[in-house]
Parts: sequence; C-alpha cells; structure tokens
Amino acid sequence: MKNRDQNSFWKLGIFYYNKQDKRLLPPKRTGLGWTVNFANPFSVALFILILMAIILITKYFSTK
Repeated sequence: MKNRDQNSFWKLGIFYYNKQDKRLLPPKRTGLGWTVNFANPFSVALFILILMAIILITKYFSTK
C-alpha cells in the first residue's frame, strides 16, 4: 500500500496511524517486519496482549 509511506500516517515518525488501513500488522516503513496500526483497535489489543505475555513470561523465568 503506497499510503503507508506518507508522512501524515506516521506520528512522531515511528507510530503508524491510518484509519483507512484495516490490516492489524502492516509492513514496516523501512526494513523487515511489521508494525502496529494504532488506528485499529484490534491491532492495539493484539499489541497489548503480546506485551502482557512477554512481561508475564519474563516474570515467570526471573523468579526461578
């Protein structure tokens, strides 16, 4: 999607925010991988779930 590269969809240059883009994890602007579309509530929920899983796994292994 060409719109992904427009500066108006990038807040502070790193946060992708495009209400017209329905993808949960669109490709990054540069390099390999994906980014979170912060305009999509399901994308934000997925991001929070992944973040919580990482925190819980880290706490579990740090107590042993």
